[in-house]
Amino acid sequence: MTVATAPALLDLKDDFPGLAGDWAYLDTAATAQKPRAVIDAIARCYGAEYATVHRGVYERSATMTLRFEEARATVARFIGAASPDEVVFVRGATEAINLVAQSWGQRLKPGDRILLSALEHHSNIVPWQLLRDRSGIVIDVAPLTDDGRIDEDTLIAMIRPETRLVAIAHVSNVLGGTADIRRIADAAHAAGALVLVDGCQAAPRLALDMAALDCDFYVLSGHKLYGPTGIGVLWARGPILASMPPWQGGGAMIETVTFERTTYAPPPARFEAGTPHIEGVIGLAAAIDYVEGIGLARIHAHEAALVRQARAALSTINSITLLGPEDSAGIISFTMAGVHPHDIGTILDEAGVAIRAGHHCAQPLMQRLGVPATARASFGLYSSPRDVERLVEGLTRVSRIFGVTA
Repeated sequence: MTVATAPALLDLKDDFPGLAGDWAYLDTAATAQKPRAVIDAIARCYGAEYATVHRGVYERSATMTLRFEEARATVARFIGAASPDEVVFVRGATEAINLVAQSWGQRLKPGDRILLSALEHHSNIVPWQLLRDRSGIVIDVAPLTDDGRIDEDTLIAMIRPETRLVAIAHVSNVLGGTADIRRIADAAHAAGALVLVDGCQAAPRLALDMAALDCDFYVLSGHKLYGPTGIGVLWARGPILASMPPWQGGGAMIETVTFERTTYAPPPARFEAGTPHIEGVIGLAAAIDYVEGIGLARIHAHEAALVRQARAALSTINSITLLGPEDSAGIISFTMAGVHPHDIGTILDEAGVAIRAGHHCAQPLMQRLGVPATARASFGLYSSPRDVERLVEGLTRVSRIFGVTA
């Protein structure tokens, strides 16, 4: 079974050392491979350019501090932030959401409500449950449409006077559906609520503009954006950040310290206690430069073409049930009748095809879908039509091994 080659697809595998050899990597939604430009930037940072930031008065430290803050400006430009001071560096989107829950969340009281959707990643569920258990807030959950999108009409209808925050994924990490953030933000703001957006799957493929989205918090992880692990971003409106108390104490986040009293630095330093992940920040900026050099529109079009090809091919295998919307953003989840996703993943791995199999840190969504787990193929800017062909060939082999109707 072959997949027709779409025109004008990207051909960038040679930029990615991790893709050397005959390997079809289809797990980019979990973590993206790194281009040589990012690897080289990190190597230089750890090598001849290395020094601490925000502390030394010697030239190399000053130079590294300048690069570090230039990287913050790069992130701000990439997401359309009003100011680099609205960009807080964290370990990842998980830490960013926990920061909001533990800092901004201190103002919530019993009876206040937070509205989530049924497809959220655990990182956008568990921090709010921890806050609920401490403060007595209430968590509401909006349902999904039949094709696996957030039911935005129902979500908007669920916003109540007591709703303080709507926290949703921009792009689902399991089903690939894209939410209309501006529509949701308009409805939330009209009711006096704020909006937090999990942008992990959106940032690598959609052009971002915080003013256009009009959300209040936006989080992303560097490693899904072709950058290093251990680095992520919390963006928040300047006045909101300024109103939030520190959530960790230590060096760099203070103005003055005595044993009697400590005063804190303004954002973003207030939320960046300790020596930062310097090489992670530099690597993230290099990843953004790389992605911008290609163009988000080209990347999205490339992945959309591969999704169309894959869905068309997989729909001809009778034992496979495709999940999620037809126009999913770079992600396809599916099940095969009579075969556990882990067995699918293992057999595909034997054929040199890497996918994800499991609950994808979205167990409530699995319950909604009525399955314990799914298989997930996810594309990146380096994915190719041949990767899709190999996926289809591998799944045909799985169906033969398990004796299910192909």
